[in-house]
Amino acid sequence: MKYLSLIASSALIIYLVLLILIYVNQRKLLYLPTENNYLDDPIKFKYKEFFLEVDKSIKLRSWLIEKDLKKYKTLLFFHGNAGNLFNRSYKLNKFNELDLNVLIISWRSFSGNLGKPNETNLYGDAKKAVKWLNDKGVKTENIILYGESLGTGVAVEIGQTNKFNSIILESPYTSMVKAAKIYYPYLPVNLLLKDKYNSEKKIKNIKTPILIMHGKKDNIVPFYMGKKLFETANKPKKFLQIEEDDHMLSFNDNLLLEIQNFINKY
Repeated sequence: MKYLSLIASSALIIYLVLLILIYVNQRKLLYLPTENNYLDDPIKFKYKEFFLEVDKSIKLRSWLIEKDLKKYKTLLFFHGNAGNLFNRSYKLNKFNELDLNVLIISWRSFSGNLGKPNETNLYGDAKKAVKWLNDKGVKTENIILYGESLGTGVAVEIGQTNKFNSIILESPYTSMVKAAKIYYPYLPVNLLLKDKYNSEKKIKNIKTPILIMHGKKDNIVPFYMGKKLFETANKPKKFLQIEEDDHMLSFNDNLLLEIQNFINKY
């Protein structure tokens, strides 16, 4: 009996130590600026690189593909939780084929930036990007919010103002809590998680047009999460089910045409 009690006590201690380690290091597990598992296609677009000041000591590396800020809509791109701006070159190459301006910013600690990312400062940095565009003469109603994976939570958060032209979400999750439970079913995620990104709750507040795109074979954020988010969203809305794609969509001509049609409609 004492032996079993000792085993139980040891297991509890190990579990508590595990909880502490994960709690302390959770943002290192969520934000992966040095991971590179994306396509690094050659850049086929002209862009201006600048550093967006979001704090007195922090400036974010950003790229602007400028066609005509007054004539065309501007797509504001919020990338996912891994990699750098160059990892999105294959998507930007396709966006460059459209009559569209594109601004993509990189998060704190990503693409050589200083700072540490968290939910609060990602929201704040995204709003600074909107203000930067506004200062350049771009009206908010001519801005399309584009969220990729982690960035979908940012797009949904600031999209609640209902002042934007439209919102496009690529491989979105319902909430970070529900996504984390898939990977850590043995942990009290609700209590541990600092950055919750509850898009499922917030998307109900959005009245602007929404396009949600999700690969059927996504092995990082389950396909059903994108579908659930679509079902929760208000109209007008459109859902694209990409049969053969994984987490990062392939961005072929068919997908680009769907995006173009959505953008032209609104």
